[in-house]
Order: sequence, then C-alpha cells, then structure tokens
Amino acid sequence: MTHELTLAAAERFAEAALGHVTREYPHKLDHVMDGPEDVRGPRDLHPIFFGSFDWHSCVHGYWLLMRLRRLFPDMAQARRIDGLFEEMLTEDNVAGELAYLDRAYSGGFERPYGWAWLIALHREAQERPDMPYADILQPLARAFADRFLTYLPKLTYPIRVGAHYNTAFALILALAWAETNDADLAALVRARASDYYSGDRDCSGWEPGGDEFLSAAMVEALLMRQVLGEAEFAGWFDAFLPRLAEGEPASLFTPAFVSDRSDGKIAHLDGFNLTRAWCWRGIADRLEPHLADRARATAEAHLEASLPYVTGDYMGEHWLATFALLALEQPA
Repeated sequence: MTHELTLAAAERFAEAALGHVTREYPHKLDHVMDGPEDVRGPRDLHPIFFGSFDWHSCVHGYWLLMRLRRLFPDMAQARRIDGLFEEMLTEDNVAGELAYLDRAYSGGFERPYGWAWLIALHREAQERPDMPYADILQPLARAFADRFLTYLPKLTYPIRVGAHYNTAFALILALAWAETNDADLAALVRARASDYYSGDRDCSGWEPGGDEFLSAAMVEALLMRQVLGEAEFAGWFDAFLPRLAEGEPASLFTPAFVSDRSDGKIAHLDGFNLTRAWCWRGIADRLEPHLADRARATAEAHLEASLPYVTGDYMGEHWLATFALLALEQPA
C-alpha cells in the first residue's frame, strides 16, 4: 500500500489543527520570568501562537493550515481557516509576538526549532501573493532569520539529539526560506551543513531515543541531499551509511514502537516514524534503484505504523499532523 495525501487526509489534519491552534490550555511555556510581573498566561504573552500546547506547535499548526488551504482550496474547512487567519494574523498581533523577543533572556527562546518553523510559515505565506499574510509575517520572519545569522557562526558543534534542539532539521527549514529570501543566510546554512556533517562516516544508527521525534541520522541525510549536488551526495551517503545494501544499521529500517500515546514524551515516537518516512521518501530519488525501492518500502512501513494515530489523543494531536503532511507530500 502506498500512502498518499488525499482530500480526506487533508480535512482530517485541518480539523485537528483548527481544534488546537486557539486552544490555550493545557500549555507548556518556554518562558523565563524576570520578576513577579512576568507571571502571565500564554495568550497574554503570545497574541497569535498561544495554542497547541506550546508555541512551536502552534506555529507549525498555522503552517499546516496555510499549506492545506493552498493545496486543497475546496476543502470543507476553507472558510473557517480564512476566518482564523483574518482574525489572528494581524499587524498588531505580530507586533506583540515581536515584543516578546525583546524581553530579557529571550535569546534562546524556541531555538532553533521554533525559529525554523516560523520562517517556514512565512515561506508558505509567500505562496499566496493574493493574500496579505506574507507581508504581515515578514517582520517576525526577519527577526528569526537574524537570530540564525547570529547563532550559526558561534554554534561550534551540531546538536544531534532527535528532538527540538536538532541542528539539521532546523537547517532544512531555514534553507528553504533563505533560498528565496536571504542569500547570506542560504550561504551560511550551506557552509555550516558542510562544516558539521561532511566528514560523518559509518553512522551507527543508535536511534530512536525513548522520547525522540526526529531521526538524527535521516534528517542529516535529507539536509545533505539538499545541500550537495547529485554526485557529491552519492559519495557522501555511501560513506555515511556504507552497509545500507545489507540492511544495516537495522534500526534505520525499523519503525519505533509506541507504548503509550497518552504520554507526551513517548508519543514523540509517532512523530519519529513520520519524520523517518519523510526523510526516506526525500532521499529515495538520489539512491541506486535497489536502495531506492528499499527506502520507499521503509517509508511506507513507518507511515503504516503511525499515520492512524495522528489524531485521537491530544498529546499527539496537537502536532503530529504537521509531520504526517511532510511525509505524505514527498513523492512516494
């Protein structure tokens, strides 16, 4: 079975996102308090991205809705999505989000995962020049792009953990935005990707960790597929995973088992399966035919393991559809 992005799937994902992007509680803040006056609620701190359990999930919930609205203009939720954007994506609300970045101790706020998703949201808004949202979001995207420009030169070592701090995942999203918006940032991302990963050899595939939602090995491979030319990538990938034809490391072909989807951290493993599928599909066209077939089959196995669970429990429902969309949009 080949999993595809259908109208039914899009409407399922959109319905879930509409149910959580303005749901303020429960909420996990990334918030440093500098005094008692900073004891404030999510909506007061973040006039747009106060829902979806946490700031970054709310950002990519909006990305999901904006992208699905473009891909499926006749979807059942189209008018509700339009109304949400008109109400929430305003210049005043963006100014409020910007003001939060000027607070003391905000330099590490949502670094780098939330940064990357915000500029990805702006990049998606640019796909709709008939709408005002790219212009409205531009100051916020610029603020986070500037943070990348400051941060990447001093990040001596990449962060390889399979969660929000992962460097390779953030660079994938940052590069997609920078290629059309900031030549300096695009060049910096490419240079840092080479610095961090070009020498990697014989990846052990020691994953997943018990609460990871990214495959550190495979997001690195997807980043290098975007950064390197076809011949360069082939050489790098052969050295990075030299025993792939023998099915090793076996862990890279094996979907994660999710023991408790009501546990927010363990539920990360459904995201791990979805991002693995995204990455295997994303690099398949650069592999030898026998490996490409294996990559696509592996992606389908990972989708089969977790796609049914994108909705159902709020610990996954507030974010998983984004990663399902990433995977399903890649050519099967």
